[in-house]
Amino acid sequence: MKHDTAGDPMTGLKWTRRTTAKIAAELKLLGINVSDRTAARLLKQTGFALRVNHKKRSHASPEDRDAQFMHIAELRERFAAQGFPLISIDTKKKELVGRFKNAGTSWERQPVLVNDHDFRSDATGIAIPYGIYDLRANRGTVFVGNSCDTPEFAVECVERWWHTQGRQRHHNVGQLAILADGGGSNASNSRVWKYRLQTRLCNRLGLTVTVAHYPPGTSKWNPIEHTFRSITPSILVFFSAQKSRQMT
Repeated sequence: MKHDTAGDPMTGLKWTRRTTAKIAAELKLLGINVSDRTAARLLKQTGFALRVNHKKRSHASPEDRDAQFMHIAELRERFAAQGFPLISIDTKKKELVGRFKNAGTSWERQPVLVNDHDFRSDATGIAIPYGIYDLRANRGTVFVGNSCDTPEFAVECVERWWHTQGRQRHHNVGQLAILADGGGSNASNSRVWKYRLQTRLCNRLGLTVTVAHYPPGTSKWNPIEHTFRSITPSILVFFSAQKSRQMT
């Protein structure tokens, strides 16, 4: 193992690129019959340590990343100064619908019994939460659909937000700005997303819609990511392709 061993001279930790199974096989060639578990124990006793993955590699940032952030900052200031609505959108974590384990609690005499395994085949569907955060009003709306996370679904959520929330809060405005991630159902390169915005919001509602996408790898800067949990109570709107109902 001499050529397969590396280490840190400052801490004294050592590690090897060989697996315990390969080490056990090499020892058997020398007449030492041990299992891979025994090889792992011997490695630990001689100062070797297990290594884990570290999320430290990142893709190169776009050359115009700073310019994109400056453009978004200018857009936010301009819309705020003119009194136009500005929303931040994002699809949240999907959930299986059914008796599945979750972190929620309730005041019950007996615990709610749920499935011991989360099999997709046991679910009656998949709930797709789509969040819309109104920056000016500091209020959020979550639309939960059971179809698919598609550009049509994303635009329908924005349109429903405008009918149920936006036009009541922002009277007599003809412009709307949208902050979004660069991928997903509202991706910057999605022609369907752009076409649906044009036909359903611009043509049908008479709105001038401005969309600003955050650069790749910077979705955490999207306002909905770090403010959605601290805003005033949200309105949940559940709908499917056939029918819809609103709960407050």
